[in-house]
Amino acid sequence: MAPVEKAKAAQKTGKKNKKHPLNTYLRGGILRYSKSQMYKRRALYRLKGTKRPVFKKAKIPIKKVKKIGGAKNGSERIVYKKKPKANYPTKRFVKKRPAKHFFSQHKRNIRRNLKPGTVLILLAGRHQGKRVVLLKSLASGLLLVTGPFAVNSCPLRRVSQRYVIGTSTQVNLGDYKVPAHLDDAYFRRLKIKKEKKTGEGDIFAIKKERFMPNEQRKKDQKEVDAAIIKAIKSHPEAKFLIKYLKNMFALHSSQYPHRMIF
Repeated sequence: MAPVEKAKAAQKTGKKNKKHPLNTYLRGGILRYSKSQMYKRRALYRLKGTKRPVFKKAKIPIKKVKKIGGAKNGSERIVYKKKPKANYPTKRFVKKRPAKHFFSQHKRNIRRNLKPGTVLILLAGRHQGKRVVLLKSLASGLLLVTGPFAVNSCPLRRVSQRYVIGTSTQVNLGDYKVPAHLDDAYFRRLKIKKEKKTGEGDIFAIKKERFMPNEQRKKDQKEVDAAIIKAIKSHPEAKFLIKYLKNMFALHSSQYPHRMIF
């Protein structure tokens, strides 16, 4: 089929013919054909000696004559139509933005398999290796989990989703809603005021104050645990589920986590 007939057939079908590139890149960013070879391939020698019409652009004046009053001012003056700037900044001005609370306004994305009621395996921290129940995801992007405390001594705490493995085991929480006051502000530590050193007394007598949960925390822990244990007991395999939560996760020889299904 002649090239003219091919073009007509393409117009009828409505399909666009892809143009074959005249030059391609080889390894290392080197072109297959050189500059002189492309001169021949494109048949640019045919255009040699041909003169193209030159269109002259009309010059737009940038100055104008301005009449000025006063006997001693010369009656007129040449000025620029567009007045240049008197001052130029040394650097571009940075736009103001809320830098202090900027990170807190970012959107948090939680993994799809991390849903309320999912049993998670903790990979870091004091409770490393324990299996816990996910309650909800907080505004900061952290996960709120509990052991429950009565089962494996893991209290209500926040965990980053980077340090958990989501399992296929689910606890049906039903209509239970986690109390609204259990948020990021609830878990914020209060700063202890340090006493000024007077230089008197024994320096070894000073002891570091340990964190002790208050009565409100103990009350909240009992209420949440009661709801979670009730949901666990309603599970068809409740007996084995409690044992599963009590047991610690650990890898033995010839066991690889990327080959396991959790």
